[in-house]
This record gives sequence, structure tokens and C-alpha cells, in this order.
Amino acid sequence: MPDPLNVSDFERLAEASLEPGAHGYFAGGAGDERCLRENVEAWRRHRLRPRVLVDVSETTAATTVLGTPVSMPLLVAPTAFHRMVHPEGEAATAKAAAAVGTIMCLSTLSTSTPAEVAAAAPGAPRWFQLYVFRDRGVTRGLVDQAVEAGYGAIVLTVDAPRLGRRERDLRSGFRLPPDVVVPSIAAVAGSWEGATPLEVLSEIDGSLGWRDLDQLVADSPLPVVVKGIQTGEDAALVCEHGAAAIVVSNHGGRQLDAVAPTAELLPEAVEAVDGRLEVLVDGGIRRGSDVVVALALGARAVLVGRPVLWGLAHSGEAGAHRVLELLQGEIELALALVGCPTPQGVTHAHVTPATLDP
Repeated sequence: MPDPLNVSDFERLAEASLEPGAHGYFAGGAGDERCLRENVEAWRRHRLRPRVLVDVSETTAATTVLGTPVSMPLLVAPTAFHRMVHPEGEAATAKAAAAVGTIMCLSTLSTSTPAEVAAAAPGAPRWFQLYVFRDRGVTRGLVDQAVEAGYGAIVLTVDAPRLGRRERDLRSGFRLPPDVVVPSIAAVAGSWEGATPLEVLSEIDGSLGWRDLDQLVADSPLPVVVKGIQTGEDAALVCEHGAAAIVVSNHGGRQLDAVAPTAELLPEAVEAVDGRLEVLVDGGIRRGSDVVVALALGARAVLVGRPVLWGLAHSGEAGAHRVLELLQGEIELALALVGCPTPQGVTHAHVTPATLDP
């Protein structure tokens, strides 16, 4: 086929290149995968309202997130096991994010250490996503590694006290190959043998509570971002516990299937926060116009996971870079056509619900 022109093209190419079990792990969701599909479709249920006769001769997607300058309001979401997708793994992803000037969030379930990823893209902004293990010593060690390697924030994932029922993995019998090592899990287990995702995530502490968030905020020299917020009540509570930002997220539709898509969850969280901290969102972003819809609904920025993995699967660092370049170009074009020279100019007046056919 011709060179890929958008995220969907990369997704088709990635499916053709990945082993079926691995593709199912990254592409799949929980249960009947309703939430997985709705995450994508819900952004399409909003329409942008362009304003005209606005000077957009100089349009930029550049903005800041937690005070860090980025080239666009789009960050690379934390996703696991990049060496299952490409031999260069997270190092290639980090280089791609650095090349376009945005933040990469490294997963606790990375197949590289925080130091290795930092060395691959020195000077680039990066965040570290944290799962809290029952062995709190390992958890503290991960935070220490992130601090020492120059990461700019800790992204605490709170929506996975247990692994969702991911039936694609059960049908395929997906297991990590023995040679794909996850350093954080190896530290917990003491040795590494190929494991299922359920076995990997069984080490996560299901007792995590608000006091633990207080402790992390108090102990961490880095700002804490809470990822996995799905209600206004919890968004408001996060504000009271000292975090710097939230990510409205349903874990890419991979945890509880019977939840709303993030495009529907976002306005409630934004209203509850009421400007007290920055609100980010992930889930189903596939076009630059989706990003502008998210901005209009109150997000500071979005995170994308699967699209970057599809690029990585296709052609490593170059593929991930190209996906991010395409999305950046689409964001800049959508901003210009909606009449906003910068992301900061996007307001709720620029979006309206789509009219559904009877």
C-alpha cells in the first residue's frame, strides 16, 4: 500500500506485522470491547464550530503542560512491553517523542529501565507512570530511579487494582516471551520467566487508597499526576490531596467494559476540578481534530498510546516519529480551520454535540 497517511493506515500495517497474540494484547479491550470502540466513536459525536475572519497566518500547536513547553497538546501515553513491538523498544519511542518535542510517559511495565530511556533521549521531557506494588520497597525504588534519571512527574495509575477481563488474551493464550524482561517485575519476582499479563499485574497492590496518594505526594520531589479518573467526585477529591494534574482515563477500555468513553467523562471532571489543577485525557484519540475537541471540552492536553505503538511496530523510531508528526500537523490544521492560532484560544464555544439521526 502507499505510504501511511494517518493513524488508521499505521494500525492496519501494524496488525499485519505483529504476531497475532501480541497484536491482540495491544489492540484489545475488556469484555465485549464496547468501551474500546466507544472511546474512538465518542469524539466523533462532537462537532467543531469554526470561527472565520481570524488571523491564522501564524498558527502553532505549541503549549505547556505542568509548565513544561511541548510542541503540541499531545503526549505519549504510558504503554507496556515496547520490545514486544520492536527490538529497540522504549528507547525508540523516547527518541521519537523527543524529535517532535513532546513528553513521553514511561510505563512501570517498560522493557527498559528509566535510566536507559533517559539515556536514549537526553534532555527530552519525560514522565514516569507508577503502579504501586505490594512490595512498597520496589515502588519506592522505581520513584527513586525516575528522580535520578531526570523525569519530570510521577503518573500514578489508580484504575487497575485488578486486571480487567481481556478475552483476546485468554483466547490466544498470550504470554510474554521469556526473553522479554520487565525490570520492575523482575525486581518483584526475583527471577523472570515468560508470564501472562494477569501474572505480571498480580503484584499490584489492590489496597491502594487516598492516604497512599497523600504519602506519595509528600514523599515525591516530583509533581504527581493521577491517571484513571472517571467521575467528578474523584476529580474533586484529587484536588484536595495535593496532586498537580489528573488524567481522565478508562485505561483504553481495557479494565471495566461497562463505563463511559472518556469524551463523555471529560466535562464532568473539568467542572469538578474548576481550574484547581490541569486536566488531561486519553482514550480513542485518532485525529488532530479529536485533540481540538478535547481542548474545547476543557482538557489541557491529551495522551495517545496505541497510535504510537502502531508506528513503532511498522518501522521503529521512524514510524513512531511519523505518527506523532502526522498528528501534530492535523492539530495545527484543525486549530487554523477552527479559527484559533494557538491551543489556548480554544474554548467551549468551539464545540457542540453532534445531531444524531433518529
